[in-house]
Amino acid sequence: MAQVRWLDGRFRLRLVFILLMLSATALCAAPRDPAQYFFDSTFGDFAEELETARTEGKKGILLMFEMDECPFCHRMKTTVLNQPEVQDYFKEHFMIFPVDIEGDVEIHDFAGNAVSQKDFALKTHRVRATPVFAFFDLDGNLVARYTGATGDATEFMWLGEYVVQERYKDSTFPAYKRERQAAAGR
Repeated sequence: MAQVRWLDGRFRLRLVFILLMLSATALCAAPRDPAQYFFDSTFGDFAEELETARTEGKKGILLMFEMDECPFCHRMKTTVLNQPEVQDYFKEHFMIFPVDIEGDVEIHDFAGNAVSQKDFALKTHRVRATPVFAFFDLDGNLVARYTGATGDATEFMWLGEYVVQERYKDSTFPAYKRERQAAAGR
């Protein structure tokens, strides 16, 4: 009889442990599709999108210059841009749109000029490598640019904070990143 109680108690302990693990897993946010949760829909009129950003109280517009075959773009989408905390933070502060650097689709730039996506990327913004994350203020001025994939979601969050806090006015992103790393003990 004593052995049955011990097994019963051990079973209960395991059951409690399993339930705690399941609860902890449920609390951790699962990755979400960046196409749906990170990027905004657009008809490609960035002058109009600026007006929407102003109306919605955003800090500006974030463009991700990308191309289909880019492994670094893919890595960003599957390891960083799919994270709920990244999506929530960036959606709160920016309107976000992808731009295909090889695209022939006509868009309207921040001044309202019609141009293909590839000309907007190459001729207007000199994008030659992907991804490029370009942050524009509410007047359509480029305020920060980051080329390549960030190391992780934390670094990408720091990039967003760098722009939201307008630290680009007095610091470079690498200097800001060093500050954050020192503060975090990294």
